[in-house]
Amino acid sequence: QVQLVESGGGLAQAGGSLTLSCAASGRTFSLYAMAWFRQAPGKDREFVAVISRGGGASSYADSVKGRFTISRDNAKNTAYLRMNILRPEDTAVYYCAAGATVSGTRESYDYWGQGTQVTVSS
Repeated sequence: QVQLVESGGGLAQAGGSLTLSCAASGRTFSLYAMAWFRQAPGKDREFVAVISRGGGASSYADSVKGRFTISRDNAKNTAYLRMNILRPEDTAVYYCAAGATVSGTRESYDYWGQGTQVTVSS
């Protein structure tokens, strides 16, 4: 079992920045690829970014490429999502997830956090 707790959400202005954190406990953090997903009101949960177990590889949704950066610190059992140049359409609940493989599909992830709200005002 892995427990995931997100933090760092809040209110930001368009063009601003936020950094989300995902603290993991339980099984060895470095065994898992880590991903961020988001869900806006009335929409499906969508992939945002993923990082490999060692941090050497990452992938992003086209909508955030060049603006968001995923990273991890295996010594601290924490994954991060740095969000720059925020847009109102980035408003959503952001979830971190842990899984065995690097993937952009929700079904690949076994463990999920409770989510943190990000609201971007125009």
